Amino acid sequence: MKGNEALGEAAIRAGLQGYFGYPITPQSEVVEYLAQEEPKHHYVLLQAESEVASVNMLYGAAAAGGRVMTTTSSPGFSLMQEGISYIACAELPCVFANIVRGGPGLGTIQPSQGDYFQAVKGGGHGDYHLIVLAPNSVQEMVDHTVLAFDLADRYLIPAMILSDGAIGQMMEKVNLPEPMPYKPDKPWATTGKPPGRERNYITSLYIQSEDMEQKNLRLQEKYRSIVENEVRHEEYRLEDAEAIVVAFGLCSRISKKVVDLAREEGIKMGLLRPITLWPFPYQNIRDLAGQPRVKFLCSVEMNAGQMVEDVQLAVNGQKPVHFYGRMGGIVPTPDEVFEFLRTKLK
Repeated sequence: MKGNEALGEAAIRAGLQGYFGYPITPQSEVVEYLAQEEPKHHYVLLQAESEVASVNMLYGAAAAGGRVMTTTSSPGFSLMQEGISYIACAELPCVFANIVRGGPGLGTIQPSQGDYFQAVKGGGHGDYHLIVLAPNSVQEMVDHTVLAFDLADRYLIPAMILSDGAIGQMMEKVNLPEPMPYKPDKPWATTGKPPGRERNYITSLYIQSEDMEQKNLRLQEKYRSIVENEVRHEEYRLEDAEAIVVAFGLCSRISKKVVDLAREEGIKMGLLRPITLWPFPYQNIRDLAGQPRVKFLCSVEMNAGQMVEDVQLAVNGQKPVHFYGRMGGIVPTPDEVFEFLRTKLK
């Protein structure tokens, strides 16, 4: 399946009840696939008039207890930021997917990782986080979509899939899960007031400063729990590595080949791939950097240097941290990354 289509099919099998979105390259196949499949299923699909409208439809449908999602690409995700901040404060579970294209501005429709800051540092106003998952294959577009819905419901938080135009457009074989009947257990949802309980009331508005602070303290407590329990990463040939590449998404696939090229020449290199970009595997990277055999780390990204800042925070000055990046929708090749790293080994 194509990555975007696999994401859509995974959402259906995860019990999707509502999709609200707007076409934008390179993620339009998600909308098209869900529209094509809608007659066979029981979800609501609405093409909104804009990304601003779609995120607010998502807000309402999530508040009503639905298992709901939206997908977009970089400029569209920018338009959603106010609504995402509202949803985060209201503690509503839902799923976002950003199939990233090159920027800033309208940029290019080619793949990029330039939305890392926006995804993991909040993006909108206020102190909040999204759980951010970074697939590196079409199979993981499936797996992470199912996981995103589950994590969103578990923690009452928006979850996000941060992918890119290459993974969204490429075709690979996938194993699809069996359809999962979705039985929502959301007593907080705004589904009408039955006899015997108070009205449910969902808002992100807290006029009194003391109330707003208490809300923020509860959110921060939840975020600490997520950091403790939901960090995910992959390690590749790190057991004796002296040089460590850190990369996510498409760049992690490229970096695996870089590691293999290095090993063929007797260079002890390994890869750490963050799967959750938030929460970020700070401790795992910190522990690796503390190994005496490790000479340096290098962050490989399709941007001007964004995740490298989190790698530097994790390393905390224990070892040098280098950066290799391409921009404008250009995907780096294993050979060019390897040649860059070779110069750092001299």
